Amino acid sequence: MTARTAVPVRVERIRKSYGGARALDDVTLEFPAGGFSTLLGPSGCGKTTLLRCIAGFETPDAGAVFVGERDVVRDPPWRRRIGFVFQSYALWPHMTVGQNVAYGLKLRRLPGRETESRVEGVLERVGMAGLGGRQPGHLSGGQQQRVALARALVLEPDVLLLDEPLSNLDSQLRVEMRREIRRLQREVGITTVYVTHDQEEALELSDVVAVMNAGRVEQVGAAEEVYARPRSPFVATFLGAASLLTGEAQRDGALLVCGRRLALDLSPALAGRRVRVAVRPEDVVLEGNGGVGALPATVVESAYLGRVWRVVSRLEDGTEVAAFSAKAAAAGQAVALTPRHATVVEGGA
Repeated sequence: MTARTAVPVRVERIRKSYGGARALDDVTLEFPAGGFSTLLGPSGCGKTTLLRCIAGFETPDAGAVFVGERDVVRDPPWRRRIGFVFQSYALWPHMTVGQNVAYGLKLRRLPGRETESRVEGVLERVGMAGLGGRQPGHLSGGQQQRVALARALVLEPDVLLLDEPLSNLDSQLRVEMRREIRRLQREVGITTVYVTHDQEEALELSDVVAVMNAGRVEQVGAAEEVYARPRSPFVATFLGAASLLTGEAQRDGALLVCGRRLALDLSPALAGRRVRVAVRPEDVVLEGNGGVGALPATVVESAYLGRVWRVVSRLEDGTEVAAFSAKAAAAGQAVALTPRHATVVEGGA
């Protein structure tokens, strides 16, 4: 690919409905030039609809889509200089790998020699050198994904959009391919927007994560910031499976839960308020016997995750709290839970 100056992408007050159902509800977001941004959320939250509005495959009911300084919302897809990688790869089975990759260049009527050179160059970049004569049906899932990437990149777009591109791959290949996608994005320096429902994928890949829910953006920020400081119960539980505790904030920063004072260093300004906090499993100490600041609980289940056990226990008020432990705990066992850190996600405003 020829080196290009990266451009930002911005959507402003995008709204989109299908029948009476609102898919996007006044969404405003900016994706930084040359960055890797991820739209993260559950199925039906609007992330793919937003991606398709950026690409031009869907026309929003209202709002603007800027690529650089230009509003492209009324432009057809082929005028937007945007590459799109579909979840299904969308390779033509009757064409070879090389023909699939060259298709867009032929539509642009590029000379044959230039087309051939660009196809060879992009296939080498995605690790498919020498395989231009293969049929897509003779390739593995990972190889087909590389061809889909090559077909998007060979057009030298200003923006690369990827719609859950790894969902059809097995877990090991997904890990390999997301590293490959990130490597390619950094090499090319292209502004990239990636859609996924996989939290681990989003955290590993992204410079910026936008968490979506029910057609709205719940929170946007650096991956570490969104994980460590969620601003809503939804973000806390969707990204990292946090447990939610409700109690009364105390003047000394403690939280009163089930009659126990948890030393959580809350803001003194919250004193007297009923607040909800998110607690990550890695921030909960699980013991057989607890002292001051520990919550009595009963083990519900244990699941082995490879290096640690994830133990879910139920508090006296019915709240379930997850903790990581070096060993399993039997269902029905009495334990004590000590949260070491929590983030206020409700009642703090």
